[in-house]
Amino acid sequence: MSLPTGDTEVPEPTTAERIHSLLGTASSLTVRALGEHHHLDTPLSLHGSRLRLRTALDDPLTSAAAGATEGLAVVLDVTDVAPVAVRDRVRARLTLAGRLHLAHLTDDGLGVHLGVDVAHAVLATPYGTAAVTAADLALAAPDPLARYEAAMLTHLADDHADALDVLTRLLDPAVLTHAPDVRPLALDRYGLVLRLDHPYGHRDVRLVFPEPARDTEDFGHRMHDLLAAAQHGLPVHRG
Repeated sequence: MSLPTGDTEVPEPTTAERIHSLLGTASSLTVRALGEHHHLDTPLSLHGSRLRLRTALDDPLTSAAAGATEGLAVVLDVTDVAPVAVRDRVRARLTLAGRLHLAHLTDDGLGVHLGVDVAHAVLATPYGTAAVTAADLALAAPDPLARYEAAMLTHLADDHADALDVLTRLLDPAVLTHAPDVRPLALDRYGLVLRLDHPYGHRDVRLVFPEPARDTEDFGHRMHDLLAAAQHGLPVHRG
């Protein structure tokens, strides 16, 4: 999610990286094909610019894909929902366009793996919309913290409210008027995004780590860096 930052550039994952991260953690999507909408509950994985998913043998989408020798034109919709309860939990909406092909039977023989050759994708957030091509996706990879983001955010929200209070010392006092409810909204290797819920609306603020986190252990170190900066009144890059 890109936050409004004025003239200051705040480090964050690229749009293509965000798409990889989202698809690697999503468990459902909607497939639009032949004038119909097919909702699928299935793990997703993106390899380069080819998306893999699973359908049942008797699913209408499986039959439609089997009958399209050149591939079935599809549009896919995926929604990114914040794992922590906040107002307006939708962090992003992803739309991908491409052609769907049959791949092979699942190991248990009860389903079919499908592949979608993605031509282009559009990621829309409350702060803007960005488009990427298949070439962009092929060069990108998911954020190293993406698989663990939901667990780490809920742990921070449920068990470390005191740490969130300390982190608010890094914020501009002007955004803390009216005593907003502060919740963790998102995280990646570059930093942590806090949601400030006011009675009249909300605002998101990114706190940038001194250095990008390489893994979950490194993330713990970067969080300690932010907490130390808050406790000692040290400056931190934010957006």
